[in-house]
Amino acid sequence: MLRLQIITKSTLNSFLKNSHLTVTLYNNTVKRHFNDISFEEIIDISPSTIKRTLAIHKLNYEEGHTCFMINCPVCQVNVKSMNSPKLYINKTTGTFQCPSCMSHGNWNNFEVYAKLKKTKTKQDFSNLDVVKKYLKDVETTTVPLRSIPEQDFLNICENFQLPTISQSILQHVAIRTDETRSFLYFPLENVLSSTVGYKIMHKCEDGSIQTKIEPSLCTGVLTGKSTKAKDSAVIVPNISDFLILLNQKLANYIVCLPNGLINLPQYILPSLERFNKLTLWFGNDLSSWDSARNFAKKLNEKRCLFIRPTEMQPLPHEAMDRDLKAIIAGAKPIWHKSITTFSSLREDVLSELQNIDKVHGIKWKRFPTLNRLLKGHRKGELTVITGPTGCGKTTFISEYSLDLAMQGVNTLWGSFEIRNVRLAKTMLQQLVGVPLDKNIENFDSYADDFEKLPIYYMTFHGQQSVKIVMEAVEHAQYVHDISHVIIDNLQFMMGVSEDQKSMDRFWKQDLIIGSFRAFATRKNCHVTLVIHPRKERDVDDLTTSSIFGGAKASQEADNILIIQDKSLTLQRGKKYLQIAKNRYSGDIGVMNLEFDKNALSFAPKKKKSVENADVVT
Repeated sequence: MLRLQIITKSTLNSFLKNSHLTVTLYNNTVKRHFNDISFEEIIDISPSTIKRTLAIHKLNYEEGHTCFMINCPVCQVNVKSMNSPKLYINKTTGTFQCPSCMSHGNWNNFEVYAKLKKTKTKQDFSNLDVVKKYLKDVETTTVPLRSIPEQDFLNICENFQLPTISQSILQHVAIRTDETRSFLYFPLENVLSSTVGYKIMHKCEDGSIQTKIEPSLCTGVLTGKSTKAKDSAVIVPNISDFLILLNQKLANYIVCLPNGLINLPQYILPSLERFNKLTLWFGNDLSSWDSARNFAKKLNEKRCLFIRPTEMQPLPHEAMDRDLKAIIAGAKPIWHKSITTFSSLREDVLSELQNIDKVHGIKWKRFPTLNRLLKGHRKGELTVITGPTGCGKTTFISEYSLDLAMQGVNTLWGSFEIRNVRLAKTMLQQLVGVPLDKNIENFDSYADDFEKLPIYYMTFHGQQSVKIVMEAVEHAQYVHDISHVIIDNLQFMMGVSEDQKSMDRFWKQDLIIGSFRAFATRKNCHVTLVIHPRKERDVDDLTTSSIFGGAKASQEADNILIIQDKSLTLQRGKKYLQIAKNRYSGDIGVMNLEFDKNALSFAPKKKKSVENADVVT
């Protein structure tokens, strides 16, 4: 189930009918309780499958960078025109949408739409009417920013912490403001250059600035152009950079992503189909670098260039004294052939050296010792965690992933052993740090904070085939830009039982580990696998060879974490996390684990100084 914000009841009914979502409606407000992702209706989709289906229905198509385009069956029935608007079909997911009539749905519903032309059945345009009414209301209650007095314009730029640009440049983008000057409305345009929504900035009474997209299912992007603009665009993550580049009167369109670097919704891809060249300018930190590479895969790498993150090429609002046109002209292709040379890599090497601390990865805030040993959490790696039954593997990993999600790491949980409700309850208690049953009067406040985190849950439970799970993971990574996948645990997922032959079990596990290893590398996504150890004597420490199965898990893993629980055998025994393998830096060592039952947390107490780790290099 997808997360929805505020939406009218008419739009909701139309969207639910086409998208099969389950939500709860309270006073015309949609609330999502969990980011559950149901994969029952996901099918094995590919461009060849889509082409074959279009051929069966005798539908002519054009192939774009990310979508197939056909004449919209709904518009052909409802509007008698030779030039029917196009329906865009995503090549990867099969999700389709028409920017004209706003028909949309998933691939499973496509045949219903494909038959409309034959049946001559007209469709309800209530969704379109709702959007039109909203846009008209905004135009009625606001004025164009370019028409207000110059001093008011300068005050707005200062209040919203925006760069000061020439007011005349706003003739290229219809930004609006209300009478109180506390709201700014940035128009979001679809592929037809029609405004279909707004990105709204609100200056609150406490001085903070909040942003939101209305309507929440908007398919447009903030686009600016000069008279020189051609079929190329520069894509930036924030409005400040958008305004700076717009002020430069470049021979490019300027596009601002609706959600910044959080994710790239598949619904906006049709709005970018018209561009044959996209230059991604995302900044010089690690997350920006990763986002550029991941977004390029979704946008079609062959048309993407990127501005390498070096100190000489910061974001536009940080480089106002530099030649921005020259920086854009120096953008390099993201896609290249299988063989390259150092001359093609030297700027990448320089970028890593200049941003060495950021290249280490996302730092944990609750586990400083992990930062010291592992340096950080990096995309594209495979982590294996093991430990005896009942030692707290799931509890630790839930907090470990929660820490990262609180820093904006889009996370997908596959919990095959315990149900999502119990897992979410544990993570919620870890978030707030107090027993939930004793603070139930604050539940709504706690839950609202938890809902804001980019955490998604697979609805699988118990044994599943690796093919189905990998399809689910690949789908979620594409749609939600997932950068951390947790599988808990591997044995439950594969349904291993003691009566199976050893060779069958080992072969099956090696196959699954190989699939996740390939996925992590190919999609630049971190995968954490929880694997039970084989049976050992309680008095013996677990080692990398204690991991259940063959040697593939320890060979393929970039990091191996082992929970050693001496409290099971010694009266005053300690529990600690051993970093037994660290491919990135080579540092290994241990981190003491002291469990706080009230907070369900293994994080060290704040009053204590950061614990010293035994580091071996």
